[in-house]
Amino acid sequence: MRTLDVHPIIDNARFTPFHWMVMAWCGLLLIFDGYDLFIYGVVLPVIMKEWGLTPLQAGALGSYALFGMMFGALAFGSLADRIGRKKGIAICFALFSGATILNGFASNPSEFGIYRFVAGLGCGGLMPNAVALMNEYAPKRLRSTLVAIMFSGYSLGGMLSAGVGIFMLPRFGWESMFFAAAVPLLLLPVILYYLPESIGFLVRQGRKDEARKLLKRLDPDCDVQPDDVLVAPVGAGLSRERAGKFTAVVELFRNGLAIRTLALWLAFFCCLLMVYALSSWLPKLMANAGYSLGSSLSFLLALNFGGMAGAILGGWLGDRYNLVKVKVAFFIAAALSISLLGVNSPMPVLYLLIFIAGATTIGTQILLYAGAAQLYGLSVRSTGLGWASGIGRNGAIVGPLLGGALMGINLPLQLNFIAFAIPGAIAALAMAVHLASGRRHAQAIAAQA
Repeated sequence: MRTLDVHPIIDNARFTPFHWMVMAWCGLLLIFDGYDLFIYGVVLPVIMKEWGLTPLQAGALGSYALFGMMFGALAFGSLADRIGRKKGIAICFALFSGATILNGFASNPSEFGIYRFVAGLGCGGLMPNAVALMNEYAPKRLRSTLVAIMFSGYSLGGMLSAGVGIFMLPRFGWESMFFAAAVPLLLLPVILYYLPESIGFLVRQGRKDEARKLLKRLDPDCDVQPDDVLVAPVGAGLSRERAGKFTAVVELFRNGLAIRTLALWLAFFCCLLMVYALSSWLPKLMANAGYSLGSSLSFLLALNFGGMAGAILGGWLGDRYNLVKVKVAFFIAAALSISLLGVNSPMPVLYLLIFIAGATTIGTQILLYAGAAQLYGLSVRSTGLGWASGIGRNGAIVGPLLGGALMGINLPLQLNFIAFAIPGAIAALAMAVHLASGRRHAQAIAAQA
């Protein structure tokens, strides 16, 4: 009889079709999540006209879902550490899909806002759990790349939302955009059938036979015998008593993590502010600048296409170099590209700037999730991701409100985009502090050894 730690087996496994399956199903979940999140920016010009909303009212309405996401990330991130990733994902997926369908029946802004808040609860909870599940199953040498590819489904969802909007809005009205959420809801049983549970969670629950089967699927060459005892250590610095309290947020500040946790939260805040300011207001700003609704929505397509490319490129660079350094560079590029969007540029240059802005905001948001998943131990990973995402959601709430306030005072187009770019510079500074703190901690550990 042997005692086997499941983490080295997972970390050192060769890439197999099982990894493809986990990545594909998690990516599909995030496609639907991204569709739901970006749908508001697509329908915004239409519902502003239909309901006579001021820019400030429209910004506040857009923030309802983001309030929900903040609470959803905090609640479901911690809950999944107790009930398992799979159950957490199922609850979140059903919640946001059902509420999105109900959005199509809203007859006034109040009803619309309530349904968007409920949908936000599910969206906010799904992200950290999908990232945590993918991060756990990914081989260590490919972890950033696989998480980034999986999370690019979020950008695909945004592209899908803009593409569906270009076709359906003129023909069937804004309500049809929300009724389309019935399609992913029908796929939920299939997704849950194929999506695996966290191996670490199964081991801690005593479901060792299920964990063995998953290990053999993940790595057919691993030598796991029926009488082997599987363990999933919860991480250095945790006593067994405290390890059982998966939701203990104080663990995010122990063992030299305090400065990096705070820097990560600030970067999440700034990044999500830029993402949701752009996704909510880019079509409307461009429409006000004289572009047609179809052209304005095509800018949203370019933004999300850039986000997908930026996530994959950033993940690849992060696995080969230093992921935090990559995030610093991306945030600097975000600040520069967004600030230049208000300059009168030829159309190809404008599309290129929007593409870069998407790559370095949406793409960097995905890299932040990947970095957070690597920063925290397994037992508090969903908690760490949930709290980083939940704190960051305050930036997502501020983004649409900021856009509405800026439009309400009729600032020149260039000043609007400069205001959206400032958080990029702040986030670059936060990641630089994160990098320096990590180096100091590594040096302290080396000195003790």
